[in-house]
Amino acid sequence: MKRFLFGAALGALAAAGAFPALAETAADKADESVGLPELVVTAQRREQSAQDVGIALSVLSGAELEKRGVTNVNQLQQHTPSLEITPAFGGGQPQFRLRGVGFDDYASNNTSTVGVYVNEVAYPLPVMTQGVLFDIDRVEILRGPQGTLYGRNTTGGAVNFLTRQPTGSLAAGVTAEYGSHDAVKVEGYVSGPLVHDGSLRGRLSAVTEQGGAWQHDRVTGQKLGDADRTALRGLLDWDATDKLTFRLDVHGGRDQSDSQGLYLIAPFATRFGAGPTIPADTDRTATGWGLNPAFASIAGVSPGSKPGRDNTSFGAGLTSKLDLGFAKLTSITSYERLKRREYDDWDASASPESDTVWRSSIKVFSQELRLNSTAPGPLNWTAGLYYSNEKLDERFLSDFSAGLGFITDTSYRQKAESISGFGQVEYRLNERLNLIFGLRYENEDRELDNFSTVILPATPTFPTADRTTSMSQVSGKAGVEYKAADHVLLYATVSRGVKSGGFTVYNSTNAGQINPFRPEVLWAYEAGFKADLLDNALRINGAAFYYDYSDQQVLSVIIDPLNGAIGRIINAPKSKIYGAEIEATWRPAWAPGLRVEQSLGWKKGEYTDFKDTDVSTLVRDPVTGVYSAGVTDRSGQDLGFPKLSYQGAVAYAWTIGDFGLEAQADYAYRDKLTSWLGRAYDVDSYWLANASLTLTPNNGPWSVGLWGRNIFDEKYDVTRNFFVNAKVAAAGRPATWGVRASYAF
Repeated sequence: MKRFLFGAALGALAAAGAFPALAETAADKADESVGLPELVVTAQRREQSAQDVGIALSVLSGAELEKRGVTNVNQLQQHTPSLEITPAFGGGQPQFRLRGVGFDDYASNNTSTVGVYVNEVAYPLPVMTQGVLFDIDRVEILRGPQGTLYGRNTTGGAVNFLTRQPTGSLAAGVTAEYGSHDAVKVEGYVSGPLVHDGSLRGRLSAVTEQGGAWQHDRVTGQKLGDADRTALRGLLDWDATDKLTFRLDVHGGRDQSDSQGLYLIAPFATRFGAGPTIPADTDRTATGWGLNPAFASIAGVSPGSKPGRDNTSFGAGLTSKLDLGFAKLTSITSYERLKRREYDDWDASASPESDTVWRSSIKVFSQELRLNSTAPGPLNWTAGLYYSNEKLDERFLSDFSAGLGFITDTSYRQKAESISGFGQVEYRLNERLNLIFGLRYENEDRELDNFSTVILPATPTFPTADRTTSMSQVSGKAGVEYKAADHVLLYATVSRGVKSGGFTVYNSTNAGQINPFRPEVLWAYEAGFKADLLDNALRINGAAFYYDYSDQQVLSVIIDPLNGAIGRIINAPKSKIYGAEIEATWRPAWAPGLRVEQSLGWKKGEYTDFKDTDVSTLVRDPVTGVYSAGVTDRSGQDLGFPKLSYQGAVAYAWTIGDFGLEAQADYAYRDKLTSWLGRAYDVDSYWLANASLTLTPNNGPWSVGLWGRNIFDEKYDVTRNFFVNAKVAAAGRPATWGVRASYAF
């Protein structure tokens, strides 16, 4: 694989040298092909060049997302340094980690350390982020605590998706893909003015994905993995006056796709040895599933169902902007709803050892008011208020009948209400030096109501319980930016970020499990630079950071005297993380058709004060039947996240007669993930490589192309875990190939 990386880069350079005349022709046709384009972002709630923003920031355009086959937020980890997004047990609950700041939780109810926004609207619960991405203008990934400019407060960072907006003239387009395993994707849009004077404009876009099953049942051969999802978005822009504008964003979707199956990484003795033993899978595309008819009846699914989901989402947001002369007032009112119906088989077999059906309903209302200064001068400021109200009704049923001899029914309601005030001031002392100060105060109340785990048919594990937790926290930021030269920015910041506390809502036989865990606090120290060099042909950005973590939220266990170890989220008193990233983009003047991108992230973390339950010492008294375990000091222990990430892309575009041709390859390396569960659950490092070739007529309305993803068919895992008696892994997708065609006018 390393030989491929060097070969791809050298091959692109050789191509640039072999076709100088063609490259010059392309340059003559479009001045913008020379040098690197300016990237305009809104990461700080106003339009700025990304090179003038003193924060670690990665930007991917919608066109790049399309070329690289990114249709889900999880796939961003292959294109962004220091970012990991892992689906818990391969299911619909993602676990985000940015610069090592993450949160492992397979339940639906707790917020993420990484905020995800679509058109400035927050999706506070991670399961809400799993919709298909389409009609995207760009994505901005911000590393480090965010809170002085954003409605929600996060310790890890933020991922902002900005969709394409209504156009002033009529435009429409469609893109279709066909790939391996009969995978089909069709995306289209129509956009333009709705009244003669252009004051009212609209955009309607839609996408559907079908097919693509790449797994199979190891016994029956039945396929698993077909996509069946459709989403729509309608945007309406209205210029009510020259000072007052409105934007309405209405969107929704339905996902009836298969879930990903797991494969066995060790022999599985079903029914704790009383049933047949299933050998470990040597084929990562093999899996297994099966429903107990009694459990299927209780859960409301067909006994012959494959693991899958039937999720529906709907949302609406109204953004209003009023120009007050000295400042711009922005109001963002939003409502988001997700109805989740999902069946996952976590034992990867037909034996009913650990099957789960989720039935969840999420409703989130939020209101943000923000005032941004517009007057000229050295002072620039932002002030805002944010309110959010979340309601989650969840019930999940788990079938442990084959191994443990029972079925559980866990249900609860959770409400979270938060209100915050935030602001940031920038003062430019002179042409070179800029000072930044931000502050935030947030109050949040979180309630867990009517939590219950019942061993069916009707045996509660403990009386229905309620819990509450609240947070009143101050966070903020101080920084300095220095223009060392016209195209060189140096910056340093210190930030305090806070993530709210919450509850562990797994199947429980112990009332202590659902006691709340505390908020976590992160002090972040960062220094970096951004430089455009060689007459804007080379862009290099770098940052180094040190994080001081207090009360880090980590997944551990509680020991129930009668049932042993039960998963619970707790707080580790002290830990630290440090690391660095560097990103480079090169577009040489002597080969304007060539573009090379490289990025590297390195990080390391360890506990500095943490005494935890030692699961390895778990014993059961043979006389009393009571479980007990000792305590271990994890101080100095590695936090376990991947230390190194490397991403790159090489593209070359040239003109052949009346046509333009672009070849692109992108590749990524992910370091080993060390599991706290033991070496058997470590996820090995892996390389991935993708490629595409696109043909477009000069100034023409269509394009056609070929693409390949994981083109070297790397065998790798996304995650490893165990449930009851099954040791399982979620495999990464094998090599896939396809064609793409688009038409726009």
